[in-house]
Amino acid sequence: MQVDLDLDGTQVTGLPRFQQAAVQGRRLRRLAIGLGGLAGAGWVLAFFVGLFAAQSLWPALLVNLSAAVLVLVAGLQSAWWVTQWRARVMNPPALVAPTEEAEPATPDGWYERLLERLSQRGLHLLGQIGAATLWLGGWSALVVLSIEQVWNLALPAGAVGVSATVGAVLMLLLGFGLLVLERQLAQEPPAQWPEAGSLAQLARVAIISLVLGALCLLFANDASVWPVRLAVLIGILPGMVAIELLLRAILSIFSPYREQLEPTLLARSFVADMLRWPPQPLLALQHELHNRFGIDLRQIWAFSYMRRAFIPVLALVAAVGWLLTGIHEIPLQGRGIYERFGKPVQVFGPGLHVGLPWPLGRVLSVENGVVHELATSVGDSAAPAQATTQAEPAEGPAPMTANRLWDASHVNDKSQVIASSRGDQQSFQIVNMDVRFVYRIGLRDQDALAATYNNADVPTLIRSTASRILVHDFASRTLDGLLGSDRVGLGEEIGRAVQGDLQKLDSGVEILATVVEAIHPPAGAANAYHSVQAAQIGAQALISRERGAAAEASNQAQLQASLVRDQASAGAREVSATAQAADLKFKAEQQAYASAGQAFVLEQYFSQLSQGLSKARLLVLDHRLGSSNAPTIDLRTFTLPADPTPARTTAQPGVAH
Repeated sequence: MQVDLDLDGTQVTGLPRFQQAAVQGRRLRRLAIGLGGLAGAGWVLAFFVGLFAAQSLWPALLVNLSAAVLVLVAGLQSAWWVTQWRARVMNPPALVAPTEEAEPATPDGWYERLLERLSQRGLHLLGQIGAATLWLGGWSALVVLSIEQVWNLALPAGAVGVSATVGAVLMLLLGFGLLVLERQLAQEPPAQWPEAGSLAQLARVAIISLVLGALCLLFANDASVWPVRLAVLIGILPGMVAIELLLRAILSIFSPYREQLEPTLLARSFVADMLRWPPQPLLALQHELHNRFGIDLRQIWAFSYMRRAFIPVLALVAAVGWLLTGIHEIPLQGRGIYERFGKPVQVFGPGLHVGLPWPLGRVLSVENGVVHELATSVGDSAAPAQATTQAEPAEGPAPMTANRLWDASHVNDKSQVIASSRGDQQSFQIVNMDVRFVYRIGLRDQDALAATYNNADVPTLIRSTASRILVHDFASRTLDGLLGSDRVGLGEEIGRAVQGDLQKLDSGVEILATVVEAIHPPAGAANAYHSVQAAQIGAQALISRERGAAAEASNQAQLQASLVRDQASAGAREVSATAQAADLKFKAEQQAYASAGQAFVLEQYFSQLSQGLSKARLLVLDHRLGSSNAPTIDLRTFTLPADPTPARTTAQPGVAH
């Protein structure tokens, strides 16, 4: 129970914890300084080891163990602040009579007054928070950050040599010393030292971490990965305790602080309290609520009933969860082989199926119609997979897998020895080819069972079978036949042979297609084939050019003939139209003459005369002006032509109106 000095009648001199406060404070101080020095030495050693062997387990192990020891140091320091308060209460400092001093001068400027006000408020806020809270929060944050820096579950396994034995011995010695300290703290009566139990719990964290670290060093070698993983996972326990202490330090800021009220230990850990056998989390939570908030869960009937019904409910939930393991979901692209007591019973299709729970019954996944492509070359395990996962840009250069040139190396090519003739002697040559198989596991239930139980690795089985078939098949072929007529049925023959062997082995694999991507002849034949291809390409180009020239000449002749024919058609049409117009005009004049007679002739005469004299300047005299009856045309107004030969002018009679 906390002591409040403001209450009258409170006597602290008779309490054992106040009587032993000074001795406990000196003991805690020595322990904190010694363990803090060990934690600092571990961090420094981890830093220098990390400079030269960053991928070994030493940096992670040293940092995690130093963090575990530092958690105990934080608890010791927090308990030291409590003992210091009790020691001051038992031996209060002598009060010094205040002397008259000159009042401090008030700052003149507004900026200086603002800084002074902020400084006073900051000091007051730090005094309200307390040094114990700040130190505990700082140590906890340092532990969390250090563990986060060395957290790496991808560290490789490696041998550590004789230094591992030396380190394991030192860790066990330190763990034994902390075990003696933990036993001493656990045996302290709560009335004499209330904080001893919480410090013993924090000591268990460091002891467990040291023992696990020694095991990591003793079993570390090149073939074992679990010691390295365990060295990294050791930091989980001190990290969880440090996070809890950091939360307690943050929450304590919002608690009212009283100088006359006895402080409580902030470095109490619920996680560390679980390190006992048997663990009692509910009881620890009940004590924490009762000590912290004064809530006694034992007086609440609902919580008592929950405590009694916890084990039956947990057993029921576990039983229901175990029974639910008998429900299996098969995806649309898969099948499942149901095993009952280790014996295959049925092949499940896509959907939900019910069987015996694990381990009485289990379902093995099998593909359902998934099509795969496999190359016969052994070196295609990494490159093709990478090519399928990384898409090439549409506007960029072509990928290397699309290179089909004979003088380039290909990861999917497989070398084959074929028969050849050099002069009059029989010989052999090496041909590289890219043969791919498109396969799937058969759709029947028997195929699914055979593919699961008769094969350890389906791609390896297909590749080995295909390699044997290719060696046997190409031993009877020649280079000329392989690059000529035999290539047409090569894929079908290889596919049938491979499928026949797979059926004999009862593999359950179905070959859908066999694709011969490319056949690369030997280096000597490659040059000849390059020349043949170049000549063929040149002949095709020449034929194309001649065909283009012939087509151009034919089109030009057709164009000229078309123009002549169109011009002749236009001229004939024009003459015909002119003749038709003259014929119509003649017929019209005949009809007009038949109808009007001499009047039509006179009208035509006047019309022709008007057209002929349309641009002439005439002077017409009336016949009544003279004695003659005929009209007279005055030709004096007309000019003579430029021709020196005199022209004869004839006057045409006319009628004046």
